[in-house]
Amino acid sequence: MGGYPEGAPCWADVSLSDLAAGKRFYGELLGWTFDEAADAAYGNYTTAYKDGRRVAALQPKRDGRMPTSWTIYLATPDAHALAARIRAAGGRLITDPTPVPPHGTMAVAADPGGAVFGLWQGQAHTGFELMRKPGSYCWTEVYTRDKDQADAFYESVFGYQGGDPGSPDEIGADFRTWSLPGTEPGPDGAIGGRSLMSDAFPAALPDHFLIYFSVEDCDAVAAVCTRLGGRVTAEPFDIPYGRMAVLNDNQGAAFAVLQGSGT
Repeated sequence: MGGYPEGAPCWADVSLSDLAAGKRFYGELLGWTFDEAADAAYGNYTTAYKDGRRVAALQPKRDGRMPTSWTIYLATPDAHALAARIRAAGGRLITDPTPVPPHGTMAVAADPGGAVFGLWQGQAHTGFELMRKPGSYCWTEVYTRDKDQADAFYESVFGYQGGDPGSPDEIGADFRTWSLPGTEPGPDGAIGGRSLMSDAFPAALPDHFLIYFSVEDCDAVAAVCTRLGGRVTAEPFDIPYGRMAVLNDNQGAAFAVLQGSGT
């Protein structure tokens, strides 16, 4: 498992209509380089690197009806057993566990509210080689309209531990950090979180995960995003953990950037 315990975010990829345009966008925005020998046998799945270490992947959509979106993958030593727990807890499997030799086994699932996430049982490919440094993954959280349902699902399936709403390790009752089993609940050891969508979110927006990348200058990255044809959907603002913004890339995939100490 390469050091990733079950339930820990271990990988992220984005599905795009135009792979070349995505490489230009993320290459300039986050300083990524790319595997130029992506194998057509794997759908031209293209690994992104920061300082020579794996940080994410870009893949062309196999079907134009597929969403243009980022997917977070949660580690597991047994994708089939985890898939069974997901179904038992009211979730569903979009893609059943599928071997991707010699890299590992993957699956794609959705929670009871419809938020989509991946499962990764790593073998040769264990996941992120760089995290929480500028240009790499640093955080994820699920946005939901039913916090009780989301908390019950993830805390049952993965054993996540969360603090009581309003406790010192929370921003407020609408946000909850999740820590892995056997660790101390709270932001210092948290691996992700849950946010309640308010009425300010569009009614048509479904439950979803938002992936964050660490950056040195949130405001500058937001400006570059716009220059590259992307869109700033939440202008840079301060939170207890730093300064963040929510962006859409030049094809519409949503993600966030975070400047500061991170999580």
